[in-house]
Amino acid sequence: MGKAGEAFERLLSIMDELREQCPWDRKQTLESLRQLTLEEVYELTEAIDLHDWMALREEMGDVLLHLVFYARIAREQQQFDMVDVIEKLCAKLIDRHPHIYGDRKVTDAEEVKRNWEQIKLQEGKSSVLSGVPSSLPALVKAIRLQEKARQVGFEWENTQQVWEKVQEETAELQQAIAQQDRQAIEEEFGDLLFALVNYARFLQVDAEKALQAANRKFKDRFQLMEQYIREAGKQITQLNLQEMDAIWQQVKSASRA
Repeated sequence: MGKAGEAFERLLSIMDELREQCPWDRKQTLESLRQLTLEEVYELTEAIDLHDWMALREEMGDVLLHLVFYARIAREQQQFDMVDVIEKLCAKLIDRHPHIYGDRKVTDAEEVKRNWEQIKLQEGKSSVLSGVPSSLPALVKAIRLQEKARQVGFEWENTQQVWEKVQEETAELQQAIAQQDRQAIEEEFGDLLFALVNYARFLQVDAEKALQAANRKFKDRFQLMEQYIREAGKQITQLNLQEMDAIWQQVKSASRA
């Protein structure tokens, strides 16, 4: 057994000890861990966005711990264990990479993705979209739905067509606003967001990453604005919108410089 195998065996052993001896670990269930797992995954994605390798290593470990925890609970319920999880994963990877483990030929990564979707349908999946979890955040789900549809050819031909769709949805939203139709406004706003996600794909922009970056930029600039105000001996609640906007423009100029 190599170092990786020894380290993994040690992790499984520690998990067993914690589950049997630690009061907190003993009381955990699939349901109680679910939200914690989501938080760990978000922390992992933040480390990726920041290219923070030390944080990435730590957050990968936290996510791995949760996977091991789920496998331990499943073993207690006599459903499966970590060996079953790994063997199932290995079998799936081999089956879905016939260009590596079989005689199929591919020309590029896009063809690999198309083959992947075709194989999933052959395995009995009822829909190309069935692999997109319903609980995904809406923006991420929109990206995944569009990517899945693309793999079977349901896709715009060029970027200009997508931009025209964005303009069409914008006009429909403005019409709903003019009519003061609340239900239509919400529906058309959603359609516009979906079209913008599509446009981002054609521009080869990760919409989720772009929005995260915009969030961080706003947060950094707002907090810097607060700092400017404090240094001036004032509180933000004492300023009106025009005064705050003037400081905001200073912050923008300083951050760009």
